[in-house]
Amino acid sequence: MTLDGTNTWVLDEGIVVDPGPLIESHVEAVCDRDVRLVLVTHHHVDHTEAVDEVHARTGAPVRALDAAWCRSAPPLADGEELPGGVRVLATPGHTADSVSFVTPEGVLTGDTVLGRGTTVIADPDGDLAAFLSSLDRLERLGELPVFPAHGDELPSIERIAREYRDHRLERLDQVRRALAAANVRAEEDEALEVIVNAVYSDVDSRLLPAVEATVRAQLAYVRQSG
Repeated sequence: MTLDGTNTWVLDEGIVVDPGPLIESHVEAVCDRDVRLVLVTHHHVDHTEAVDEVHARTGAPVRALDAAWCRSAPPLADGEELPGGVRVLATPGHTADSVSFVTPEGVLTGDTVLGRGTTVIADPDGDLAAFLSSLDRLERLGELPVFPAHGDELPSIERIAREYRDHRLERLDQVRRALAAANVRAEEDEALEVIVNAVYSDVDSRLLPAVEATVRAQLAYVRQSG
């Protein structure tokens, strides 16, 4: 679920984005710098496990959209301007507390946009409607480079946000067609099994819990949007 690991970004202003896992060599590498502020893109453990250790060693305040992950500082606010020309951009969808950071050099997207593949939108924290709206916000940033929390850098948030949206809408069309073929409505109990069997039949059975959580998020979107 973390591809090749979690990227911890260190900006010139002493801002650390996503302190990452609690691995001693990793924490040492982060804390060996002049850390003045720690930012969290969302609450998942591979992004937050080292929060308390980095805070304890450096004394730097920690800020996130969710107050539960803040240390010695208030929660972030959408549109807030931070030191070094960093702007907070709320991008919920992958999680309710997902946030991106727009800098003059590019946009740090956490798990909202990955360097490879597409992100998971899973019930109950994931929300497809919110995710599609977040992609709209990101696309409007134009040709800024993308600095994701997993995988390699990408050249254009505008292009990748458009590709992500097209992928999601195509998958939702598959869901609607499968429901129509089975004459089942999204709100009916059997809808989950219909979609898993019709759309995800080739997925390893060991991934079934994750697939079902993904399908529940898709069905929630279909119920809301028609």
